[in-house]
Amino acid sequence: MSLPQYITINGTSYASEKLNDVAKMQAMNVQVVEAELARLQQQTAIAQTARNTYVAALIEAVKGKDDAAVAEKPKKPRAPRKPKAAA
Repeated sequence: MSLPQYITINGTSYASEKLNDVAKMQAMNVQVVEAELARLQQQTAIAQTARNTYVAALIEAVKGKDDAAVAEKPKKPRAPRKPKAAA
């Protein structure tokens, strides 16, 4: 991994070629960490999407179970009607 031509730190730009070896190493460390943070953010987005999908599936499963339970519940038998009185 190489450094960009200029590095900006707290609003001040520095030429990479003029940095001492310690500063160059620290700048490279910053680049590595930034790349890792970007990778972790992508992994987090993937995991969050999967979680949302699982939650949606869970909601559907719960709704489906409730609907099935209601549909399977037997109806109470009706009492026979009394015959109408003759007028």
